[in-house]
Amino acid sequence: MKKDSILLGHGSGGKLTKSLIEEVILKYLSCPELDVLEDQAKLDIKCGKIAFTTDSHVVNPIFFKGGDIGDLAVNGTVNDLAVGGAVPLYLSCGFIIEEGFSLSDFERILSSIHKAAAKANVRIVTGDTKVVEKGKADRIFINTSGIGIIPDGRDFGSHRIRPNDRIIVSGTIADHGTDVMLSRGDFPFFSDIKSDTNSLNSLIEHMIESGAEIHAMRDPTRGGIATTLKEFALAVRKNILIDEKFIPLRKNVSSALGILGLDPLYVACEGRVVVFVRDSDAEKLLNAMRNHIDGRDAAIIGTVLNQDGTDLILRTEIGGHRFVDMLPGDQLPRIC
Repeated sequence: MKKDSILLGHGSGGKLTKSLIEEVILKYLSCPELDVLEDQAKLDIKCGKIAFTTDSHVVNPIFFKGGDIGDLAVNGTVNDLAVGGAVPLYLSCGFIIEEGFSLSDFERILSSIHKAAAKANVRIVTGDTKVVEKGKADRIFINTSGIGIIPDGRDFGSHRIRPNDRIIVSGTIADHGTDVMLSRGDFPFFSDIKSDTNSLNSLIEHMIESGAEIHAMRDPTRGGIATTLKEFALAVRKNILIDEKFIPLRKNVSSALGILGLDPLYVACEGRVVVFVRDSDAEKLLNAMRNHIDGRDAAIIGTVLNQDGTDLILRTEIGGHRFVDMLPGDQLPRIC
């Protein structure tokens, strides 16, 4: 086995594990809470309410034009906290690595984790590393959990959505899923499409500071905005109308998905937020979002109807209407 490879011994808990942690992992993720290398992180959190989330990341390929599995893992967990109104603070990071995985690729992933955590202003404070036999995993899987504090007075969720609420998306849709799919090399054409993977907490704090009455937020990952909005319709028992001509979509993404016969409404984003806001505050919030670097392409795309039901209805560009439902399976497997 070449020296630039992960060995089974790196997951044994012995000298190789110690070497991997101290010489490689801490090289990128060192912080006071992690450096003590205890079985738990001791955190100083002074607040009344805490948000906690966990996520596992199994993307294929692990490197794509707009990022990699490392920054995806950090951003995904940070965003799950932020859309609930929490201020993300601490993350755990667990690695399941296949025997023979390139050590240089592992360092590349650790570097991405470090950069993403620094941008989101969070710290990796605890973690775990397991190595499995060749063929028992697909290179590397990452599990991250996150803790954040919810400041007093913040309450976002489907229970607050009301008829006539406007729906805003913070940027172009389907970039991430399209990038990951094309990065697999299964299709004979070149594209410069890049994933939108990004942390949302800075944008969301900016949105809250605008004073607009925000009712609910969610990041439309697996299943895209179609699945996210259908889930909201089911939760609030009100029909939702979205307008195709207002949904931001890059031309190259639209072209690529059109060639492949895929619907962009179902393709994952990894750096976008869907927001429900009081109708009278929609323009105020939209302007605030567009004044932030992560919300420059924000758009109002729909409305909660004053009509009982669970339908998500798309007004098409030619003026017709169609019902949008959840897919029975995945359009694009293993995109996050």
